[in-house]
Amino acid sequence: MNDKSKPYIFDGHMMRRFNRAEQLIRKYDSLSADDIQAREKILSELFAEKGANVLVLSGFHCEFGDNIRLGNDIVINYNCFLMDNAEIVIGDNVLIGPNVSIFTVNHALHPDERKRGWCVNAPVKIGSRVWIGGNSTILAGVTIGEGSIIGAGSVVTKDIPANVIAAGNPCRVIRKITQSDKLGL
Repeated sequence: MNDKSKPYIFDGHMMRRFNRAEQLIRKYDSLSADDIQAREKILSELFAEKGANVLVLSGFHCEFGDNIRLGNDIVINYNCFLMDNAEIVIGDNVLIGPNVSIFTVNHALHPDERKRGWCVNAPVKIGSRVWIGGNSTILAGVTIGEGSIIGAGSVVTKDIPANVIAAGNPCRVIRKITQSDKLGL
């Protein structure tokens, strides 16, 4: 357990929050993609904070929603799962590829505590201008620095600094992003 971790047991209050999120997500997915006003209203109700120009594609799931804070200009692609038992903060101009999972919780490591239902959670923070490649998994307590890229299929177990390309299982820094990476447009 690190200094960001908080132990807890799933209780009735959490179950009510879970059911609320599930109902809102089902309602969201039942709407036509061009019913922008109704979809925006649901996302604003689901998330603790939601900036402008947030696009959440179908197949999205979250645990509670009320622990998710989203900046502006975000795309959350198809079939993403945000397990927000602790806070998930996502900055501006973030691209999240399809099938990405973000987990803020772990079950207790010791089998006696796990049997009793103990879990430990820690927040996840994703800086602005980050791109998370498809099929990536981000684990509890991780911070991804501004401007970084997480390669497709990565499992992010530790913090990633700003302005780097990182990939793998476990995810590790490959190199810094430099001026030579510009397309020149």
